[in-house]
Formats: sequence, C-alpha cells, structure tokens
Amino acid sequence: MAKYRLVLLRHGEGAWNKENRFCSWVDQKLSSDGIKEAQNCGKHLKALGFEFDLVFTSVLSRSIQTAWLVLEEMGQEWVPIQSSWRLNERHYGALIGLNRAEMALNHGEEQVKIWRRSYDVTPPPITESHPYYEEIYNDRRYKCCDVSQDNLPKAESLKDVLDRLLPYWNEKIVPELKSGKMILISAHGNSTRALLKHVEGISDQDIMNLTLPTGVPILLELDENLHPLGPHQFLGDQEAIQAAIKKVEDQGKVKPVEK
Repeated sequence: MAKYRLVLLRHGEGAWNKENRFCSWVDQKLSSDGIKEAQNCGKHLKALGFEFDLVFTSVLSRSIQTAWLVLEEMGQEWVPIQSSWRLNERHYGALIGLNRAEMALNHGEEQVKIWRRSYDVTPPPITESHPYYEEIYNDRRYKCCDVSQDNLPKAESLKDVLDRLLPYWNEKIVPELKSGKMILISAHGNSTRALLKHVEGISDQDIMNLTLPTGVPILLELDENLHPLGPHQFLGDQEAIQAAIKKVEDQGKVKPVEK
C-alpha cells in the first residue's frame, strides 16, 4: 500500500511544440490543442477521484495555464499554487527557437537526440546576440528568484536541471508530501524527466529513452522513504499515450519529403 501518491504532468502542447521548435525559457501560452489536453487531463483526474491539496508549477505560462485548466475541470480552483523557476524547462541555450527537424537535417538525428535526451551534454550557451536573450533575461519573473539574474543558467544539461531542481524538491515539495498532502506538479518535459530520474533511480543511459507526452498525468506511488513501489504510471488511454510518445520522439527526426 502506497504511503504517498504524487502526480506529475508535462504541460499541454504549446505553440512552439506545434511548430517543433526548442521553446525552453521563452514564455509561450498553450496552443488550442494544448488547452484541450489540459482540460481532458483534468476530466480524467476527476473521474479517477483525485483531490489535490497543493500544486507546484514553474514560472512559465504554459505550466501555470495547464494547472489552472486542470483544476478548473476538477472543480478544485481554490487549491493553492506555488511557482518556482527551479521547475522551469531545461535551458537549451543557443538552440532556443530552432526547429528540431531542420537541425536533424543539418546535424544528424543522433546529435539532436543527444542534445534533447542525454543526461550530461550541455548545448552551446545563449549569448547576448541571441534573438531571445533580452526577452528572457529582462523578464520581471526572474527578478524575484532565489538566485541573482547573473547566476541564472545560460544553457543546461539534464544533470544541471536536476541540480537546480533538487533543493526545491527537498526543501519545499518533500515536506508537503510527507505532511500528507496530495500534490500535483505541473511542469515540463525535462524538469519532469529529471525528477523521475531522481525518484526512480533511472540510470544516466536509460534516461535517454524516457519520453513524456504533453498533457498526460503520471502517477508515482511511494513508500515512507519516498522510494517508488513500482514504475511510474501514465494515466489514460494507453494506446493514445503510446501514439503521443511516438509523436514527441519523432520531433527530433528529419521530416520526410512529401511526394
């Protein structure tokens, strides 16, 4: 019997997910499909009887918007939400804004997979000449972080994401979980992958093959020491979930030429 249950969620599809671009720290709202994904997620969680006491999000709009829509569908809009940059998507550095399929054509699918999925490979850092540098680093949301703006990342590996996420997990989320609260974490593909790696003890090699679809809740059942009682569970129609996973995996492949 699980002592603790935790639901993780990668936000619904964003505009740049649809365009197959590295979104990262650029603030994007959900696409129309992403809104539907979040609403369907809320409907499903409600049907399964989940009642949340606290929600954690990143400071990016697509993460927060997803949480709002899920709670609205569940009739739990009153549930408190806490947001932190430490749950942000991985910072893709100079790759931000680039199209994954075009990069696969130019650099090879294997290199793009390494940039997207590897544990300890960091992409080239963002510089002040990057078209989205000013938009990110002049954003007011980063002026109230627990680190100075000078110490915010300019590029991250998945290992870096885990390193900046762990203090928040240990100091903020774990105490709430251990107090008996039912928690939803509405975050991003890589911050969720990093957390699953930590909790489930996934190896540096195996984490490359973990792909998370947008808008699909993930259930973790944990013992009193926060060790998993079994592998994480995707909640929902399993055939549709596998199709969604394949769609995400195909984003880093060369786009077939239309005949």
